[in-house]
Amino acid sequence: MTETSAQTIERVLSSYEIGPKLRRLRLRKKVALVDLGKHTGLSASLLSQLENGKMIPTLQTLARIAMVFDVGLEHFFGDRRGQRLFSVVRKDERIRFPERPDVSNPAFFFECLAFSAQEKALQAYLAEFVVRDEREVTPHFHEGSEFIYVIEGALAILFQGEEHVLRDGDSVYFDASEPHGYRGLPRDGARAVVITSPPRI
Repeated sequence: MTETSAQTIERVLSSYEIGPKLRRLRLRKKVALVDLGKHTGLSASLLSQLENGKMIPTLQTLARIAMVFDVGLEHFFGDRRGQRLFSVVRKDERIRFPERPDVSNPAFFFECLAFSAQEKALQAYLAEFVVRDEREVTPHFHEGSEFIYVIEGALAILFQGEEHVLRDGDSVYFDASEPHGYRGLPRDGARAVVITSPPRI
């Protein structure tokens, strides 16, 4: 029996095992299905079907998921062995995200600056920090190091209980495993490049 063109496409796409790759990526990033749904606008049920291979995602859906996880589409389709990494991201390709999808009044928004590159040694973001009162700062921490370069405005960083003010042209590097928090200062908050890197082994 000759397969239809739709069946051929489904067979070819299934061979890439997109669902298992998506699940491994989500678990590695420690993101729940519900939270991924909030970021992508897709239901947790639909995402579960994609992970289990019951549905093949559209390219638009897969691109949205890839951007949320800060990876390129080649993560799902490509084999980069033997290739040297070189990845360009155009400014109109980026998507602006709040710090977390469940926060109604986020302290900052960010855009991934290298989302199309796989297996990065660092993560780079363009961040916009909203004007906040110091009582509204919620410290957080994560593994690795963090570097911030302020492009414009003024940014206050709380680190080890002390607040440090950075203005345009200033930068800071610190141990991100220590509790830290940010707030933009009047009048307009701040824009900065933020780079995070994993801990050295």
